Amino acid sequence: MSNVESEPAALKCGAEVDGDRSAEEPRVDVLPARDVPLGGPRAMHVRRTLPQRARTLIGAWCFADHYGPVDATATGGVDVPPHPHTGLQTVSWLFSGEIEHRDTLGTRAFIRPGEMNLMTGGYGIAHSEISTPRTSVIHGVQLWVALPDEHRNTARDFQHHVPEPVRVDGAEIKVFLGSLAGSTSPVRTFTPLLGAEITLEPRATVTLAVDTAFEHGLLVDSGDVRLIDTALRPAELGYVPCGVDAVTVVNESDAPARTILLGGPPFEEEIVMWWNFIGRSHEDIVRAREDWQAGSDRFGEVEGFPGRRLPAPALPNAVITPRGNPSRR
Repeated sequence: MSNVESEPAALKCGAEVDGDRSAEEPRVDVLPARDVPLGGPRAMHVRRTLPQRARTLIGAWCFADHYGPVDATATGGVDVPPHPHTGLQTVSWLFSGEIEHRDTLGTRAFIRPGEMNLMTGGYGIAHSEISTPRTSVIHGVQLWVALPDEHRNTARDFQHHVPEPVRVDGAEIKVFLGSLAGSTSPVRTFTPLLGAEITLEPRATVTLAVDTAFEHGLLVDSGDVRLIDTALRPAELGYVPCGVDAVTVVNESDAPARTILLGGPPFEEEIVMWWNFIGRSHEDIVRAREDWQAGSDRFGEVEGFPGRRLPAPALPNAVITPRGNPSRR
């Protein structure tokens, strides 16, 4: 799933580093999701927790959409024509369903539950996403990572990874990026990152050692979960600042609870994000949009897609204005 909003918000996001807090007194901020329709009359609705006014980035994670479960036989599932990306990496993770990915590297790959697709769209890449005919229910998360300035024009790339599950204290953990619970992903990123699915048995509690230099976010897919000392409901994202050396996650429900843990050191650069582009200025976005609309070689061609590519929405009738994380005092 990519951002196919017809009128995407224009953001200039600057993450400020929070003040140090002791590991004994972590504070969890609860970030609610907002409902966003993607596409036309049969639009799939997603629950978006990043970016928002309270927080625009967690580490280099700058975008988090949580969708489903959706009956693909009734809605048509995922059908996203070729569209562009710049300045970011896309991370796709499914709980159910199957999606076919094609891109301008010539990649044709499938993603299934427990598998990760990571695509690098530095200077420019385009791709399509279609749920397969055997998909009855589509359910998962779509995440973006902002590339640091020195790498934001890097070459296109695609990586696929199937993490081996590990078990800790009634929890099953699948680490798709970074390291957690003794498991390390081999996937290459341009800033230190953590990404993992954590599924807890009913009434289970797990405490996991984490990097004190990272800030973290826990996205709840299902179950009533407590992060450290704060209750989180499905679709909410709990934010934990740097300085914490362990996080405790409790499943307070009588059914399994599923979550996604994200993390990374604070991303201190300012970025401008609009539609599927990330740049450093309004002019970067204008140029990327013009190149896409003109069919520039910057993005290439997606071979084998049975249809037209997605046109870019109209730009806002104003220079993109700043928006960043509020300071903690």
